[in-house]
Order: sequence, then structure tokens, then C-alpha cells
Amino acid sequence: MRITEAARRLGMSPRMLRYREALGLLPPVREQGAHRRFGPEELAAVAQGVELEKRFDVSPAELAFALRVLSEPAVAAAVRDLGVRIGRIQVPRRALDFEKEKALRLLGPGRRPSGG
Repeated sequence: MRITEAARRLGMSPRMLRYREALGLLPPVREQGAHRRFGPEELAAVAQGVELEKRFDVSPAELAFALRVLSEPAVAAAVRDLGVRIGRIQVPRRALDFEKEKALRLLGPGRRPSGG
């Protein structure tokens, strides 16, 4: 079906569907005349995106960025660094730090080695 019919079935405007496409929230399928055709899979994908936006109170742009974070390691790392800096994410403990702390606990209060 064409975009007008798909938008009507989804309860949104064709403009909103084009916006979602520009954000990358639609499967990348086009017909040969550059007209997008919507089938059951495309409608289900849009409906799932709308449901996620409502459930988690996010905008289509925020959902698109979340997908980008999941698919681009450099973006994920930058967001993680920001989260650590502003205190929303704890710094992951290194395995060596964990083993050091475990050894110190095993040694007990009066038996810690000197020098740190």
C-alpha cells in the first residue's frame, strides 16, 4: 500500500511517516519508482516503534538515537563516557581491582600488606 493508506491505518499523517523514515525508523525498502510501499512488516515495525515511544515516554528522535547507540560502538562509548561523567552510570570495575579487593578481604583487618 502507498504511504497515505499506511498512515491512515497507523493513525498518523503521511508527513509523520516520512519523518520516521528520515530518522531511520522504517525498514529500508523502496519500490523501483522510488515510491515506498508498505506491507505488513513495515506497518508492524512502525507500530512497534510507536508502542515503545509511548511505553518509555520518548520521541521518535530519541528512539532513533537509542538505535544508533546500539548499532554504533563509537556513539555507545561516547554516551557511556558522558553517563559516567554526570553520575548516571557507574564506572565499570576492572577485574584486577575486584581481585585486589577480594584478596584484601581474605587477609582480614589486621593482616593487610603495607604499601597499598
